[in-house]
Amino acid sequence: MTKMRLGIIEYIDSAHYLPEHETCGIVHGHTYKIEIVLEGEKQENGMVMDFYEIKKGVREILKKYDHKLLNDILTFPSAENMCEQIHADLSEKLGYPLSVKVWEGHGKWCELNGLE
Repeated sequence: MTKMRLGIIEYIDSAHYLPEHETCGIVHGHTYKIEIVLEGEKQENGMVMDFYEIKKGVREILKKYDHKLLNDILTFPSAENMCEQIHADLSEKLGYPLSVKVWEGHGKWCELNGLE
């Protein structure tokens, strides 16, 4: 069997505030770009996992965050905490080693790499 990596990108829009933060302490929003890379063995059918199934699973998890106030989900909704929670949720759902990168708007991102 051959080990391969597959990746997808999804987008969500969410609001948050960072308690007691000088500039981010008021409610504001971002478009988040979520990049997921999973790794697995190529199966007899020639695929590691069907892209349709990956996107379906990812979208089910991201519904929890899309068009929501992230403070209702996470105590301190930083990109780091969000990335960590999404990684945990997706690892359980998809069952493969994976990497999650959360882009908070343009030019700012956090990555949790469970592939290495």
